[in-house]
Amino acid sequence: MGITHTGRGIMSKENDGKRKELIKKLEGAYWMEIETVMSYMANSINPDGVRAQEIIESLKEDVQEELGHAQKFGERIKELYGVVPGSMEFTPEQKYLQPPNEQTDIVHVVKGVIEAEASAIEHYNDIVEFTEEIDPVTNDMVITILADEEGHKRLFEGFLREYEIEGLA
Repeated sequence: MGITHTGRGIMSKENDGKRKELIKKLEGAYWMEIETVMSYMANSINPDGVRAQEIIESLKEDVQEELGHAQKFGERIKELYGVVPGSMEFTPEQKYLQPPNEQTDIVHVVKGVIEAEASAIEHYNDIVEFTEEIDPVTNDMVITILADEEGHKRLFEGFLREYEIEGLA
């Protein structure tokens, strides 16, 4: 069954090209979240040391939230008549989130999280701008996810400031 076009918005026939472009942007967001889940999981298991415990706990919580974001992006891709990509289409990009060589290098993990969140914020702001006039559903969903990412980034910037004050970063 093909698309049943509506008279206006992202599902209109005249916005077919924009809908396809939006699906590509959502696929990018989907993969960002999936990759972040993998990296946060590793970085919530590998660290050692007393100072690592708060970071570990925060990342464990974030794994679930980021997975939820990926599911929302996947569901929206399907609603827009796209196909959620499978694992063979995955290409890793987050070099900055790879586990550090030293399991006590918590600053490396904190900086990687900040970079990942900043990258997501940039991409999600692009989707918000793209959907502003043509897709209020995606726009609203991404604004909500964007707020989560901004909160994560702010939290980890606070962790980094603490390490900097103590001369550890």
